[in-house]
Amino acid sequence: MDRFFHSVTLDPDKCVGCTNCVKHCPTEAIRIREGKAVITPERCIDCGACIRVCPHHAKKAKYDKLEEMKRFDYTIALPAPSLYGQFSNLDNIDLVLTALKRIGFYEVYEVSRAAELVSEATRKLMQNGHVQVPVISSACPAIVRLIRLRFPDMCSHVLPLNAPMETAACLAKEEASERLQIPKEKIGCVFITPCPAKVTDIKVPIGTPTSEVDLAVSISEIFPKLADVMTKIGQPEQLSKSGVIGVGWASSGGEAAGLLREKYLAADGIENCIRVLEELEDERIRGLDFIELNACNGGCVGGVACVENAYVAKARLQHLRKYLPISRNRLVNNIPYCMQWNEDLEFTPVMKLSDDISEAMAMMMEIDDLCGEFPGLDCGACGAPTCRALAEDIVKGEAKKSDCIFVLRDELQRMAATLAEMSGSQFTAGAAGEGKGEGNEH
Repeated sequence: MDRFFHSVTLDPDKCVGCTNCVKHCPTEAIRIREGKAVITPERCIDCGACIRVCPHHAKKAKYDKLEEMKRFDYTIALPAPSLYGQFSNLDNIDLVLTALKRIGFYEVYEVSRAAELVSEATRKLMQNGHVQVPVISSACPAIVRLIRLRFPDMCSHVLPLNAPMETAACLAKEEASERLQIPKEKIGCVFITPCPAKVTDIKVPIGTPTSEVDLAVSISEIFPKLADVMTKIGQPEQLSKSGVIGVGWASSGGEAAGLLREKYLAADGIENCIRVLEELEDERIRGLDFIELNACNGGCVGGVACVENAYVAKARLQHLRKYLPISRNRLVNNIPYCMQWNEDLEFTPVMKLSDDISEAMAMMMEIDDLCGEFPGLDCGACGAPTCRALAEDIVKGEAKKSDCIFVLRDELQRMAATLAEMSGSQFTAGAAGEGKGEGNEH
């Protein structure tokens, strides 16, 4: 599969080229071409910002359909802890887990269980000094992809552990395969996802060659089915095996708090995360052990595939956690191999102008010269997010100067003045000719 696969797509029939998505994309991955938005695959990190801001609902994410799980002999649901925050008056996680089994899953393995194992593994790595501080969480795939594209110095700081989703799938398949004596290929793990970035992480994972997760179904699709079934459940099965630390991963700060350390920072919202990474790269932030960054406001509860307001969901989870133990999952021995990355995170310079340094410098100078010709308003009317981005597109041969409406206006004014001058000259010449002709008659 294409290394730069992305799950956010465009419905051209709904797109009117309004530039809202262009101006809000954190990696400048979107342009307006011929009146429609166009996504540059290698720049898209699937943060979902364009889905949020599109007033015409032209942006959407590709998810798997629940019916696709029928192709497996045995299916395991992997509910993200953010799923629990979607239900009002929920005081028992087992209701949600039982409902998942009632709609067709044979088994449920909570992602929050794996989250507690990842928290312990992180503590072990940090205690042993096997990671570079400040350690940056690898749980949010949009943030990991952002670092890979824009922050080369931060790549070595990213935690080399699989996210709880991937860890849950790996452990669930191993347990089910051994217990049932069936091959893993016949077991399907279905992640109930709050965001499109997780879909991309399944299709083209970072840190591991392939994902153990087979399908990703959005919370928004499965929520009404679960809500209907939950009203018909009398006594739920006792299925939940996670505690406060695991469920806490659903909202911003939960992962960092689970490390039981004081020197940490937790930021949410893609713009806030970018500012933190910029200050880290400039060494303006010091003295921290761990940094948790979530592209969505509020954390995973703010994902675009959720149905509830992020802060309402967060409040519900805080209430739900009161009835849970601190943690219910521990690593037996060392960190399992399936939890660890076997590939380093490498900087992917998709934003560079050229592989040749001298050519890149020449292009940079040309971009600077072009920027001087533009008004610097960053209005987006040209289809690019900023005047500098337009200048870059022009140098790359992907746009032209007249795409700027102010440059086009000046050109039209010059053309009009030239035509007016030419018309005036012709009129003067014609009048002089007529006057000369009248003189000859006399």
